[in-house]
Amino acid sequence: MDAEPIKAMGRRALEIERDAIAALLPRVDAQFVRACELMLGCRGRVVVTGMGKSGHIGSKIAATLASTGTPAFFVHPGEASHGDLGMITRQDVVVAISYSGETAELVTLLPLFKRMAAPLIALTGKPASTLAQSADVHLDVSVQMEACPLNLAPTASTTATLAMGDALAVSLLHARGFTPEDFARSHPGGSLGRRLLLKVNDVMQSGARLPTVPLSASLREALLEMTHKGLGMTAVLDQAQRVVGIFTDGDLRRVLDQGVDVRAAQLADVYTRGGKSIDRDCLAAEAVALMEQHKITALLVKDAAQHLIGVVHMHDLLRAGVM
Repeated sequence: MDAEPIKAMGRRALEIERDAIAALLPRVDAQFVRACELMLGCRGRVVVTGMGKSGHIGSKIAATLASTGTPAFFVHPGEASHGDLGMITRQDVVVAISYSGETAELVTLLPLFKRMAAPLIALTGKPASTLAQSADVHLDVSVQMEACPLNLAPTASTTATLAMGDALAVSLLHARGFTPEDFARSHPGGSLGRRLLLKVNDVMQSGARLPTVPLSASLREALLEMTHKGLGMTAVLDQAQRVVGIFTDGDLRRVLDQGVDVRAAQLADVYTRGGKSIDRDCLAAEAVALMEQHKITALLVKDAAQHLIGVVHMHDLLRAGVM
């Protein structure tokens, strides 16, 4: 197989699809704004429908709308005429996709959409088509040619349609004031959701797992507690059980470098006063940032009375997928 013709054909396909998207820019016009207004004012759901490749694109557009603050779902037009039309109400807005604008399954549904008085937005490549002429709003997604060398397989046309759908979703997202936190709430299983929704309280160690020693303890006792709890640190408490400091693996290395007799030393002489801490209601991502800033692996979590309620360790954040 000669590689150069293969690469040339691939580049040609990308160039044609690039040009198809560029041609959409002047079509983001008053009709586009009207489509956004209809969807913003929708009291029900945005119902996307289309056959074949247009249906696959429509399914993706519906998913993008739903995940960016515009409630939406996809209905197959063939199934709609056999009962699924009951999923659509007069409170909804219908987005119908057909490049020819003459897809039989969609044209059959047009009188029913009109009877329901559900606003209809059409995405077609034929402004004079039945679907385009029947719609309340028509968005032109026509292309000069398909990327397919036979000019047959839907390629550039489906790319243009998908891009127009993305433009609608992003414009609606902006108009709604949709935030990263809103996005995370609809993607709780994704990495963004974990970063924006998980709080320190959700990932911290607590209860019997917390390593603690009194300020009066020996260094040897502190090391035994650190070894037993396995967090590479221990909180240091005063007689009222308030946190006064921390002793970590890093502190131990400094003690050894200074030639301190580990068996005879008292913790009060070598611990770090205060220690870095974080509030339990802070985002777990803030704990990551604090650890990276100070080059540490654990943070204390205290209540208003300075009592220890938790420890968040870098391993906890890794397990939670925040890092």
